[in-house]
Amino acid sequence: MRGRLRDLGIEIGDLPTGTHNSITDVAGVRVGHATLIHDEPTVARTGVTMIVPRDGGIWTDFAHAGWFNFSGNGEMTGLPWIEESGLLGSPIGLTSTHQVGLVRDFLVKAAVETGHTDAFHLPVVAETWDGWLSDADSFPLTEVEARMAYTSAAAGPVAEGCVGGGTGMICHELKGGIGTSSRMVESRSGVFTVGVLVQANYGRRRDLRVDGFPLGRHLGFDVVPSAWDEPPNGGSIIVVAATDAPLLPIQCSRMARRITVGLARVGGYGHDSSGDIFLAFSTGNHLPVSKEPWTVDVLPHREMDDLFHAVADATEESILNALVAAETMSGQRGRTAHALPLDRMEELVALDPRQ
Repeated sequence: MRGRLRDLGIEIGDLPTGTHNSITDVAGVRVGHATLIHDEPTVARTGVTMIVPRDGGIWTDFAHAGWFNFSGNGEMTGLPWIEESGLLGSPIGLTSTHQVGLVRDFLVKAAVETGHTDAFHLPVVAETWDGWLSDADSFPLTEVEARMAYTSAAAGPVAEGCVGGGTGMICHELKGGIGTSSRMVESRSGVFTVGVLVQANYGRRRDLRVDGFPLGRHLGFDVVPSAWDEPPNGGSIIVVAATDAPLLPIQCSRMARRITVGLARVGGYGHDSSGDIFLAFSTGNHLPVSKEPWTVDVLPHREMDDLFHAVADATEESILNALVAAETMSGQRGRTAHALPLDRMEELVALDPRQ
């Protein structure tokens, strides 16, 4: 276990975190992983991560949601209906590019198995490409892994780094993967939680920053080799934000757009071949299919500024948590993605004159 960013004495922003500093600090949000690693008959470094809102009740108690496409060379299913209705009605799956359909179809099956047969389902499943370390063309994932991630979803601490959908991912030419963080926001309307989870698989080394310090410029390839044979021209990141603040869909979209701020601070530019797609949902109102019309509370727009800060800071820290937690991993064709050297990072960040 390599720990988390705050274990190294580095804190992002000045808002307090939730109990676990994870997306599960938003009440009712669960996270589960299934990780698949084997070398025969093909090389697999892949998996599935599930974010399950409302303790699994999201199938019949919808949540307001919105999204933002920062760079569209990627996939997140279910977005046309979210755009049309502003409603999230399924768990959210994260996985490898070539296996989005498998995870999406499993979620439809899971809905039917649990008795939700009164309507069709449009689950949300997103991807980043793990085909550098894993033989993606062998389609190693099965329904077994999708089901495992779904049924194991739990509250509390969340495993990070080389787990679940993040197993084979690369970030800033280092080993990347899953990361999460949260923030508490106090407003005139109450105290609210914002939680973020990322699947980070993007970026160039030279652009990497840690709390504003240009760490990537000081981590030469003679110190830590690049995961790539040649400089990458893209990569992708999926970011999911949750909050218990009572937001309308347009407010969720506003929050999703601010995820870009956190990504930019770490060094994400939305390159041409990058799929940077962000989803935000709010559990602050209950929207049960069995009871209509709905009555909702709404946070005033003027009270959203701290939510914007919270989602940006939590995104930044989530990406860095993914890098800190991830361990060196070798995969197909002798390729290796090296872990961020924590001792060297501590030494360099300590030289930052702002400290």
